[in-house]
Amino acid sequence: MSYPLFERHQALLDQALRAIAERGYWSAFPESPSPKVYGEGAAEAGKAAFEGLQNKPFPLTLPGAEGSIGAERSPYGFPLGITYPKVGLDALFAAIAKAEPAWRKAGPEAWVGVSLEILARINKRSFEIAHAVMHTTGQAFVMAFQAAGPHAQDRGLEAVTYAWEEMRRVPAKAYWEKPQGKNEPLKMEKHYRIVPRGVALVIGCNTFPTWNGYPGMFASLATGNAVVVKPHPNAILPLAISVQIAREVLAEAGFDPNIVTLVAHAAGDDTAQKLALRPEVRLIDFTGSSANGEWLEQNARQAQVYTEKAGVNQIVVDSADDIKSVARNVAFSLALYTGQMCTAPQNIYVPRGGIDTAAGHLSFDQVAQALTESVQKLLGDPARAVEILGAVVNDGVAQRIDAARALGPVLLDSQAVVHPQFKDARVRTPLIVKLDAKDDAKYLKEWFGPIAFVIATDGTGESLEIARRAAVEHGALTLSLYSTSPAVIDEAVAAAEDAGVALSINLTGGVFVNQSAAFSDYHGTGANPAANAALTDAAFVASRFRVVQHRMHV
Repeated sequence: MSYPLFERHQALLDQALRAIAERGYWSAFPESPSPKVYGEGAAEAGKAAFEGLQNKPFPLTLPGAEGSIGAERSPYGFPLGITYPKVGLDALFAAIAKAEPAWRKAGPEAWVGVSLEILARINKRSFEIAHAVMHTTGQAFVMAFQAAGPHAQDRGLEAVTYAWEEMRRVPAKAYWEKPQGKNEPLKMEKHYRIVPRGVALVIGCNTFPTWNGYPGMFASLATGNAVVVKPHPNAILPLAISVQIAREVLAEAGFDPNIVTLVAHAAGDDTAQKLALRPEVRLIDFTGSSANGEWLEQNARQAQVYTEKAGVNQIVVDSADDIKSVARNVAFSLALYTGQMCTAPQNIYVPRGGIDTAAGHLSFDQVAQALTESVQKLLGDPARAVEILGAVVNDGVAQRIDAARALGPVLLDSQAVVHPQFKDARVRTPLIVKLDAKDDAKYLKEWFGPIAFVIATDGTGESLEIARRAAVEHGALTLSLYSTSPAVIDEAVAAAEDAGVALSINLTGGVFVNQSAAFSDYHGTGANPAANAALTDAAFVASRFRVVQHRMHV
């Protein structure tokens, strides 16, 4: 049967299917916060909606609610004062079990149609979500609008598209006829049903709650699974708004809204572990620390677990045409959102004998100086700086900056910046420390935050070997190379493929190593310890459903 919401969004889905096949530039949701795109007054209305949520209970009714929870504090220096329903897990899962049969029976067109309608409505609330993300993660506003709004929505749509692509490969029925020589052929009719795996758990992260949360949420929903969203205790609001919208769409489409639920909890309790070990939970999507991700992989044996964990991202500098354009690009990558990105570079390997450039040979110290000067120039004006840096998300980042200062000679110290709008915001510039290749115990672990090391190696061969080994042993989401030598570029491509890490070569323009574009870039590969899955490929969605058949003679 045809399904109205599927028909409503079919043209968009067809465009998305072309995009994942071609992998050129395509975006369904405009990234510009311009009134020409989102309408006059949309920005003001979104800000007012966010402000209207503060200092009161969040408007969400959930099964098994028993009291309230919530202690989010903006990295810009004030408490949000929002509380959320605290749910009892047994009552929650009982309600989900009651909701599942009708949803499972509805089939792929219904699942995909509802998912696409949820994304369309989330897009209309992009300004509200941007403020929610800004004041739970510390992202600056424009980044929060783009990364947590349209870019996250694109990642959600990408997951739905891959899910539909995999499900539509399976025919609903087949007629089977096997010749038997002179005798009558054997004839059968066979029916194939897409069957969801069970309840899906999405474990949100503090820094990118929607960008990292939507792929798993929508991949599971579009394949017919009920979804329990467990936000990070410091960043509940963006996912609470998303769940609220999902429940509204489900109810309007005639389904029980408990197909999508929210479990907010206090920091430091064991809610995540309790949820992950529930026998009903058959799918888990996680973004966060290696320790927590590995615990899930080892202990949640009843579930298919998709993880994105910590890694050591690296830049290999071999040679350059123009060191200034290299330094400008790297400086922006180090400063963007104060390095609080899973893709941000940390280790920069430079031959101790220096590098060749179009303007002549530069020593190691001259290369390091070009980097530090670019960071200083980029962040010289505080009003501009805070729009790039955002704010420090938690105490752990500030403590790591202090600890990293002691590791070696400080080339550029981290400074506090006063935010012109938010006097209590915690804003820090990047710290750059000089190390030697032999100091691998210091730099071959993740220092999450605005911390970078410029590391002297015996040459590009050693730089590439350290980078390859680091990705294999410790994981990495990004690797970057600067070289004018085709032979070195070939070596780096081979090292990256061997280590299973995405490689960027000679980025000097408006694209940065810590950015990845939906429908074109695979985020993570699943081929090194930083992640066991890629956003987004067929493997990310295909295990979220099973095919169950029945057959009969005709």
